[in-house]
Amino acid sequence: SMFAVGAERCIPVTPSSSSSSSSRYQRRRSTGTRDERYRSDVHSEAVQAALERHSERKMAVLLPSKRQSLIGQTSMDTYTPPDSSSGSDAEGSLGRAGGVSMDSWISRALHGSPSTSSSSSSHSNSSANAARLAETNMHSYGNSLTAPPDITSYMADPAPISVQRPQVAMITRPPPKYGNAELMETGDGVPVSSRVSAKIQQLVNTLKRPKRRPLREFFVEDFEELLEVQQPDPSLPRPEGAESTPIQGEELDRLKNCPASLEAALLRWGAIAPKAPCLTTTHSNTKQPYTLTYGKLWSKSLKLAYNLLHKLGSKQEPIIHPGDRVALVYPNNDPAAFMVAFYGCLLAEVVPVPIEVPLTKKDAGSQQIGFLLNSCGVAVALTSDACHKGLPKSASGDVMQFKGWPKLLWVLTDSKHLSKPPREWFPLIKDANNDTAYIEYKTCKDGSVLGITVTRMAMLTHCQTLTHTCGYREAETMVNVLDFKKGIGLWHSVHTSVLNMLHVVSVPYALMKVNPLSWIQKVCQYKAKVACVKSRDLHWALMAYKDQSDTTMSSLRMLLIADGSNPWSISSCDAFLNVFQSVGLRSEVICPCAGSPEALTVAVRRPQEGSSKPSGRGVLSMTNLSHGVIRVDTEEKLSVLTLQDVDTAMPGAMVCVVKLEGVPQLCKTDEIGEICVSSVASGTSYYGLSGMSKNTFEVCPVACDGGFVSDCVFVRSGLLGFVGPGGMIFISGTLEGLMQVGGRKHNADDIIATALAVEPMKFIYRGRTVVFSVNVLYDERIVLVAEQRPDSTEEESYQWMSRVLQAIDGIHQVGVYCLALVPANTLPKTPLGGIHLSETKQLFLEGALHPCSILMCPHSCITNLPKPRQKQPEVGPASVMVGNLVAGKRMAQASGRDLSHMEENEQFLFLSEVLQWRAQTTPDHILYTLINSRGAIGSSLTCLQLHKRAEKIATLLYERGQLRDGDHVALVYPPGLDLIAAFYGCLYAGCIPITVRPPHPQNISTTLPTVKMILEVSRSVCVMTTQAILKLLKSRDASVAVDFKSWPPILETDDLPKRRCPLLYKPCDPDTLAYLDFSVSTTGMLAGVKMSHNATSALCRSVKLQCEFYPSREVAVCLDPYCGLGFVLWCLCSVYAGQQSVLISPMDLEVNPALWLQSVSQFKVRDTFCSYSVMELCTRSLSSLTDSLKGRGMDLTRVRSCVVVAEERPRVALTQSFCKLFKDVGLHPRAVSTAFGCRVNLAVCLQGTSGPDPTTVYVDMRALRHDRVRLVERGSPHGLPLMESGKILPGVRIIIANPETKGPIGDSHLGEIWVHSPQNASGYFTVFGEENVRSDHFGARLSFGDTQTVWARTGYLGFLRRTDLTDASGERHDALYVVGALDEVMELRGMKYHPIDIETSIIRAHRNITECAVFTWTNLLVVVVELDGSEQEALDLVPMVTNVVLEEHYLIVGVVVVVDTGVIPINSRGEKQRMHLRDGFLADQLDPIYVAYNM
Repeated sequence: SMFAVGAERCIPVTPSSSSSSSSRYQRRRSTGTRDERYRSDVHSEAVQAALERHSERKMAVLLPSKRQSLIGQTSMDTYTPPDSSSGSDAEGSLGRAGGVSMDSWISRALHGSPSTSSSSSSHSNSSANAARLAETNMHSYGNSLTAPPDITSYMADPAPISVQRPQVAMITRPPPKYGNAELMETGDGVPVSSRVSAKIQQLVNTLKRPKRRPLREFFVEDFEELLEVQQPDPSLPRPEGAESTPIQGEELDRLKNCPASLEAALLRWGAIAPKAPCLTTTHSNTKQPYTLTYGKLWSKSLKLAYNLLHKLGSKQEPIIHPGDRVALVYPNNDPAAFMVAFYGCLLAEVVPVPIEVPLTKKDAGSQQIGFLLNSCGVAVALTSDACHKGLPKSASGDVMQFKGWPKLLWVLTDSKHLSKPPREWFPLIKDANNDTAYIEYKTCKDGSVLGITVTRMAMLTHCQTLTHTCGYREAETMVNVLDFKKGIGLWHSVHTSVLNMLHVVSVPYALMKVNPLSWIQKVCQYKAKVACVKSRDLHWALMAYKDQSDTTMSSLRMLLIADGSNPWSISSCDAFLNVFQSVGLRSEVICPCAGSPEALTVAVRRPQEGSSKPSGRGVLSMTNLSHGVIRVDTEEKLSVLTLQDVDTAMPGAMVCVVKLEGVPQLCKTDEIGEICVSSVASGTSYYGLSGMSKNTFEVCPVACDGGFVSDCVFVRSGLLGFVGPGGMIFISGTLEGLMQVGGRKHNADDIIATALAVEPMKFIYRGRTVVFSVNVLYDERIVLVAEQRPDSTEEESYQWMSRVLQAIDGIHQVGVYCLALVPANTLPKTPLGGIHLSETKQLFLEGALHPCSILMCPHSCITNLPKPRQKQPEVGPASVMVGNLVAGKRMAQASGRDLSHMEENEQFLFLSEVLQWRAQTTPDHILYTLINSRGAIGSSLTCLQLHKRAEKIATLLYERGQLRDGDHVALVYPPGLDLIAAFYGCLYAGCIPITVRPPHPQNISTTLPTVKMILEVSRSVCVMTTQAILKLLKSRDASVAVDFKSWPPILETDDLPKRRCPLLYKPCDPDTLAYLDFSVSTTGMLAGVKMSHNATSALCRSVKLQCEFYPSREVAVCLDPYCGLGFVLWCLCSVYAGQQSVLISPMDLEVNPALWLQSVSQFKVRDTFCSYSVMELCTRSLSSLTDSLKGRGMDLTRVRSCVVVAEERPRVALTQSFCKLFKDVGLHPRAVSTAFGCRVNLAVCLQGTSGPDPTTVYVDMRALRHDRVRLVERGSPHGLPLMESGKILPGVRIIIANPETKGPIGDSHLGEIWVHSPQNASGYFTVFGEENVRSDHFGARLSFGDTQTVWARTGYLGFLRRTDLTDASGERHDALYVVGALDEVMELRGMKYHPIDIETSIIRAHRNITECAVFTWTNLLVVVVELDGSEQEALDLVPMVTNVVLEEHYLIVGVVVVVDTGVIPINSRGEKQRMHLRDGFLADQLDPIYVAYNM
């Protein structure tokens, strides 16, 4: 039966499917030993053998992990009855898979033949391997919904920190717990408890195997990026034969009394044999067949011709003139109406342009058809009543305007709508001339549609040559299954039939779908002499044939195989002959034919009455063919291609074979080339495209001596092949289906055939497969897309995919870059149900294919990456330093202004003294104003109020806490004034404060352990907090995470003692500790630094000088007040410099995103500070609201500096979009800048008020990978914009040093930024999460040059560049550019990559990627992308991500993980926590939607 898979192997997926599907679609096949009758199945055996050979190599494809919800998505509802063959009917090039796959299917589908039925278990160890892997991973997608294993329970150490992502307000799933990789790795670096890492380990082992010899790498990656010209390998096969010569067909003898044109023929038969049947249309329903006679055809055509010329428009202004083009829009089941329209146009001397019926607004390829109609100037479309009714209509009842189509007048051609022509009117019947007869359309590989013009002379001559070669005689009957609107179907059943008064019986596609045997029944019923079919019709008939007793095919003298030139049609022909020989089919009847829209019929095998001359067969080596060389294969039985000839050149034609590229030079006799034809009977041009036409229709082949071969011009047929012995033409493929990978050529049809030979009926829905190539990294890469049967399981399909890869590798020696399976019936279709190639490719390129399974093999396919870089030996100090020059360049060093003169408050060494002094001299001066979430003033503090509250807090610490000097106190407060008061209270009491972010009430299980850990690591003896937070710590949820009894003593400061402190602590040594600053770095490291009183005052002082802070100033601060410069600006600067700070808590912005900018506008603030997360929130949430904000009076014209406080490379794109967005409300783009700080020095750079604007430079990303800085123009490829990180603060000195050798580096070289300044922190208090921290972070010295100065290493890579601008002191300004953190740099293939660069590329790759993070794991690049879309779209991201990283960074992605939005953790500064993410991924805690392991 058609879908017999062997019932015993068909395991239903769901109970419902078993009952419905098997009964409805799997008619049991009758048992019988017909097995042996069709084993002509060479190719299928080759594939099995190739797989056998592979199984010794054991290559397991890793099953991806898939979320449960994704697995059940293909339900049986998508399973529709067979409606289409795979491959396109209407695309010349691809997927004639019906024919393609015959060989394999026949044996496979009908009789799970012995070699294959067992292969899935015993023969192929690789699949057994995959099965073993699948067992061990069963739970990887089976139970993925159960809770992830909690790895925090057995850790003796403090629980790992986890950072919750602030931007996502409500998290629906409990957020993932992130483990700490250090604690779970075994000795060899693989985590213990993790399935993921086991898979990755397996992937790494698979990839370590030696691949086949790589191509000569064809570009060395240097700046000039030389594309190396590939040197030809002397061992490769080369053509060695003599030069081929054109072959000449026999002369075309003029047929006796042949009509002088097709219209003349029609006139003749309409007059002398009006009752003779011309066309019989059969229907798929029970309607009686309709027969059109020659008399009727003549009278109806005449009537239409008259109406076209005289009844459209007015007498004075007819719409149609002779020579105009009109569209013919007729469905496939109405050849009679089409024929009348076609001949009506010929009689009216109007040019018909037959096109497909547009069914919906979004038909595949419909827009390109519109382009063709436009370029042909079509204004009228002819159609039938029935067809017109089915066209989509607009509200007014007119036919809808299709996208890209011209405005058309729709004319109905049914007789009842037409006027009778007057008696005296008669069309002029001319002899055939060189006017255009009709235009046939063809769809190219890229989806564009061309119209090929055929003249009346060419059409008539073509009919005569076909009559001659096919031996047509008057009144013969022909059964036609082909599309009658174009190509071979049009030439035989519409043109040549009328010349010879044939009777055509048309079998529409719809009937063939229901009953594949219908064409054979019609042959029997009408005793037809000729049948025109495609190889897939043979195939489906074979599948449906049950030894019906009444079948006889002895009447056939010619069975024309329209796609006989497809290399794979031969097996269908053989198999068909095998079965139907018993009912009278003779072998000489089978006539394969080759044709193309440009050259019309290229060749057709002549029906030889009574002769049984054997047809030509060529068994060629596939490997040699891929080099374009013909070698008969003898020993290697695996990768061969068997071709059948299509006989010799047509009468009156000359055929030659020319090289594919460059000058049309004749090929050698053993070389594959493009077949070219010189004949009257061929197309003349592509309508309206003279340039393209010249290259195709006016080819002058040249011989090797440079002379022209002939004075005739030739037409390129688009067919590839060669001329064999005896002038026989062999076709090996089409130009459209040709893919050139790594210098070798492969034919898409061949690859489809190999894929389908791997047990196709099990997986591929109706064999619907398509192969195309995409350009990635300077070469074509093969992509195979197939529709999966609804009942195939995940595991089966991956097993099938891995076997297809092996088969294609074994037979074609080429890797498949991407193999995608989509649900049944989802690929775009051509009008006759095949797969629309270019639309499918377009969907793939846009990431809109929505596959349900995908396998990418970049590791095995991409062999032309640049060579991994070898490290260059360092230059020694002796040859390097001369004065201040390093290797001939200025040494990269710079410094801010001197901190020389003192001001009045600068005689104080301690902040506590400054506050006391302010409380005495300006008691009522407001220092702090806190804005609440509604934008009103929530509370404020004057100098005196702050002083008094600090005193009371000091009392509380002395009395209730009984603390001594130097005790550590943790301050757990929300952003606000309590925090500030508590900080100064600690200073007054002589305690050391540590500010800690309070736990998040919605996310207590992950944020509370972090708080607890900071307390333990900082050795805090006491906690100060508010009543609300104390209540939260005591709550039930909190005690599940951290037992309340384990906290140190907690003091809440809401009601303070009334008495003030008797005695304030007087610090004496400015080098003692003032406070501890704890922060989580982007690498997930918790580090606390010690800030001495000296450093704190120096920092406040240089910020004051840089920003010109004075008591009369107002500054708005919207930052997290817990660490770094954020804390300094929130708590310290106002007390030191006296300016009024307007404080806005970033947490309130989640409720009211406009809060910060409204406050800036309302208080007329000139200087404001924010973080990237604040900026991003404003850009995202307010993008559509700028007009309404302006309406409410927001005005940012007064802002002179808006500084983003950050510890990373400035985010240029975000800053630019922020500026663009708020330009409307007066923000000046020059006002926005970035500060830079790090752990060792909380503020290295800050833009400040005076001095030149920050500059942006573009550097070559490829140079950065080699630690070099090369400036390029804006917009150049590989250019990366870097923004200066503000001006260097007063008192700060910077030098750029080599992080490995610690030597100084020249200007414009990438190195580590080192700072020397009084505000440097004095050391780490502790570092949790990285025990082997470099001890020299704070006390580094240069290895040569100035070896005395002590520097602090920032851990960031950057470079200095002297600009042409001058700074305030008149010196040339040195700009510092930060490139990224040293800890985050990934070293891959000897080059250094910054994650952010790869992530930026990935986020641009697809609109559904909202965020992404990359990290490495055992040398593999792992990409985690957040999907904003339905889970069904998750797999689209895998090829998009892989492609973009290859193209832009020359890296192969090892693992792609697709997760929900909000999974990638982000710290308070808006930086991604990639190491946490990595730990979470390895511990299986991300609950990914999909994990793809690229092979």
